[in-house]
Amino acid sequence: MKLRHLALPLLASLALITACSQEPSTGAPGAPVSAADTTPIAAAQALDVLAAQGKGFTAGALMSANPVYVLFDPQCPHCSHLWEASLPLHSKVKFVWLPVSLLNARSTPQGAAIMTAANPVEAMTAHEKSLLAGQGGTSASASIAPEVEAAIKANTVLLDRLGATSVPYVVGKNQRTGEVVTSAGSLSTEALGNLLGL
Repeated sequence: MKLRHLALPLLASLALITACSQEPSTGAPGAPVSAADTTPIAAAQALDVLAAQGKGFTAGALMSANPVYVLFDPQCPHCSHLWEASLPLHSKVKFVWLPVSLLNARSTPQGAAIMTAANPVEAMTAHEKSLLAGQGGTSASASIAPEVEAAIKANTVLLDRLGATSVPYVVGKNQRTGEVVTSAGSLSTEALGNLLGL
């Protein structure tokens, strides 16, 4: 009986969590491998570094001068919610989605499958619907081109260098203030629009 009373508050508090985090002791693929890889990235430099070093796919207003970067793990349901929240903003915002590998062995193959799809936006939409429906997301081959696997590992290192401890992680520029803004965790469409100054 006491366990039941403890379980309900615990479940309620877990429902409030809006981001997925890597457990420090998991040794997940993509973890930083050298001291040079852990050099912190200052917030003011985040956009430039992600533009130069991040690898992913673009969705939304492709001609927008102010891209918004989203580091996501394909196995993260909060990333799925952010994907859905971003869809109404696609006419106004250029999103660059950068897959990382934090959560489990399916993260890298699914990220690779989405990145290399003929139409990554359609692939991402189908993947996220499957993940939210509890079906595990896109089926993906464990055989990944070395350069694609290296790109996902590099994105994961960038996430760590940004000081982020969870996904989704958004880096953009507020269009009203011109300030670089960041956010960890899922956001509603309205909250995402507000973050970006739309």
